[in-house]
Amino acid sequence: MPFPRAAGVLLHPSSLPGAGGIGDLGPEAHRFVDWLARTGMKIWQVLPLGPTGYGDSPYQCFSAFAGNPLLIHIPGWQGTFPTYAVDFAAVADAKRAALATWLDGLPFDDDIEAFVRQQQHWLPDYALFMAIKRAHDLAAWTSWSPPLALRDPETLATWRASHAADIARTYKEQFVFHQQYTSLHQACRSAGIAMMGDVPIYVAHDSADVWAHRHLFALRDDGSLETQAGVPPDYFSETGQLWGNPLYEWSRSRETGFAWWIERMRAALTQFDMIRLDHFRGFEAYWEVPGDAETAINGVWRMGPGAALFDAMRDALGDLPIVAEDLGLITPEVELLRDQYDFPGMSILQFAFADPASEFLPHRLVRNRVVYTGTHDNDTTMGWWSSTGDGDSTRLADDVAREKAFALRYLDCDGREMHWSLMRAVFASVANTALVPMQDVLGLGSAARMNMPGRMAGNWGFRFSWDQVTPSITTRLAGLVATYGR
Repeated sequence: MPFPRAAGVLLHPSSLPGAGGIGDLGPEAHRFVDWLARTGMKIWQVLPLGPTGYGDSPYQCFSAFAGNPLLIHIPGWQGTFPTYAVDFAAVADAKRAALATWLDGLPFDDDIEAFVRQQQHWLPDYALFMAIKRAHDLAAWTSWSPPLALRDPETLATWRASHAADIARTYKEQFVFHQQYTSLHQACRSAGIAMMGDVPIYVAHDSADVWAHRHLFALRDDGSLETQAGVPPDYFSETGQLWGNPLYEWSRSRETGFAWWIERMRAALTQFDMIRLDHFRGFEAYWEVPGDAETAINGVWRMGPGAALFDAMRDALGDLPIVAEDLGLITPEVELLRDQYDFPGMSILQFAFADPASEFLPHRLVRNRVVYTGTHDNDTTMGWWSSTGDGDSTRLADDVAREKAFALRYLDCDGREMHWSLMRAVFASVANTALVPMQDVLGLGSAARMNMPGRMAGNWGFRFSWDQVTPSITTRLAGLVATYGR
């Protein structure tokens, strides 16, 4: 569905300022909403909000439905942590201990009981899954004893009884997350700001979703990966990207009327006003890689669920305010599926200057489109501009030099403030939706990059501080929004 003309900022809550070592859903998040409103922004885009697992990635969560407990605001709690980055190991240990103490003092009242009943389709499984994981030093469910891994009913009943206190704490944790997020969402709505969330196509192998619904995924009898997700060689990697997520057994999902997907999208539509559907092309056709592969080169294309899934979701949920992440190798069939539902696709201005005929160039955009300077997977704009093509992508130095020369001509600038030049270009474009990462608003370099695809560690840690948000930045950003009618 088309969206009204608007501008917004991409910032994950973990990147907010604060004394707890990681951004959260508390006062600093509400302060950020106030700042967005002052600049005239109408969209706040976040990454997936689930409990992170491997590599601290919000795209590898223990649940597709749960909230990340590290994003919960604990009143009065703080520690000695870096200002401009998240030290995940230190923060996780300290905050989880503080959170457990705080939650143990929270009575299990009627409101929490009602919340648990409302979330029966996922919360009991998730709470039990996490209790078992904690008892196994967070080991993956595939390493548990067969009765636990294969969900023997009597064994699970015994565990529920013996770990009732741990399970109750998780219920309270998720209730508090829901309450704090709902308050933040209401603040956004009161300020005229839409929350835009991110729904990854795949879920983590080590997740409550796969453990509880393993029949929906391509797994061997022991739970290991029969096949796994990834993409062929691309801009970021000559060997492709190997993601390690299990692929769906789409025929089994179809037999249920796509019930699990409908519940997943129902939950997302409760949280968000707009949804970026990650790796949209995988719903038309996806790259299947053997489960034991070490690179994504030797894969094959398989047909996805296509229109049947979106028809089922629309019939159950009504209009789908979806943005299709249609980057990468996009075929006419993918475009047809996207356009069938009037989903806007995405354009990335950092990618536009490699080819003078690029459809990402502002003068080639269409109204029903979402245009970015860059996304969480890109370098910051200033980092991209200073790159020589020697490690951040598959670009060669000569290619980079040609891109830069074309960008200077196209944008009619000298390159000294390339972040402002790119932001002006996306705001001025005809595309209805223009989004910029907070790093670009602040003009930060590569050290502030959120994620480098293919890098196994050192991602997701960016944080900003309010002293970086100068009055001149706020005024200048508001001026761009007003000038270009967003």
